[in-house]
Amino acid sequence: MSTLESLIEELERSYREAEDRMSDPAVYNDHREAEEVGRRLKKLEGPYRLAQSWRQTRADLDAARSDPELAEMAPDYEAEVERLEEELKLSLVESDPADEKDVIVEIRQGVGGDEAALWAGDLARMLERYAERRGFRWEPLEVSPTEGGGIKEGVYGIKGDGAYSVYKFEGGTHRVQRVPDTESQGRIHTSTATVAVMPEAEDVDVEIDEKDLEIDVYRSSGPGGQSVNTTDSAVRITHRPTGIVVAMQDERSQLQNKAKAMRVLRARLYEAERERQQAEQAAARKAQVGSGERAEKIRTYNFPQDRVTDHRVGVSARLQDVLAGDLDDFTDALTADAQRRALESGSG
Repeated sequence: MSTLESLIEELERSYREAEDRMSDPAVYNDHREAEEVGRRLKKLEGPYRLAQSWRQTRADLDAARSDPELAEMAPDYEAEVERLEEELKLSLVESDPADEKDVIVEIRQGVGGDEAALWAGDLARMLERYAERRGFRWEPLEVSPTEGGGIKEGVYGIKGDGAYSVYKFEGGTHRVQRVPDTESQGRIHTSTATVAVMPEAEDVDVEIDEKDLEIDVYRSSGPGGQSVNTTDSAVRITHRPTGIVVAMQDERSQLQNKAKAMRVLRARLYEAERERQQAEQAAARKAQVGSGERAEKIRTYNFPQDRVTDHRVGVSARLQDVLAGDLDDFTDALTADAQRRALESGSG
């Protein structure tokens, strides 16, 4: 039996098992388990259907080969079997267990001063529009605006089915080339902003011991340092074992700021652990997104040429479409590229 055939048998077994569990009253009545089994069934459905098409086409091919009257159809069936096998291999690549999770995104201005802060603000709006297009919910958690209308740093939550599988490709350095409004000579400036994307961790993913936390409260301050309110509502949490510090001051209540800070802390600890595990795996896996290669320039946004180029897959798109949140071409190309890489490293 070929490797592909044994993979397909395993897939069919898993699919039938998930179907059986879904019709089990004990599972059906357990909301959390039913949700989990439902997700698994949904994930297996595409590959399962491909496998059925593959089996049917293989049977048609065998029939064509053994029947002189159907022999002329054999090449078409052969080509279709090959195509389905390729699709099946890609669909059977083990996906990242974090793919289904919600996301925490951190956007920071990079090099380029005020222009970099404006660019960071533009990137935040682009990613928010992308969330709207995909039907995800976008939530600002902590934003530090600049007086010129940009942002020094912004932390956002994105909620939606499979949000991490979509947004993980946005992590990295985004470079812009344009003439700033303040530039009287019409010279093109290059500036950058960095994006960090983390799966949002649940309590079960990360255990945090309260004894490891140092929690400081203070008065929140607005732009220019003036005090925004008269109570100590801002919260800074330091995780002593790792030295990770998260500060929140956007909400008026200390309790809300602490809850938000814990969400971001949990995501950062989860991502740090994932990166540690990935670093321990084979070097081939390091090519995958999320292995700490965030410093790399992933995309260039060229305003004079109205073009955005993703350097990882060499795909370009119209700048205005991309800034309006149309990132699907990039996401599709990067997803296919990641699947191919995983397939190669798995078979090598």
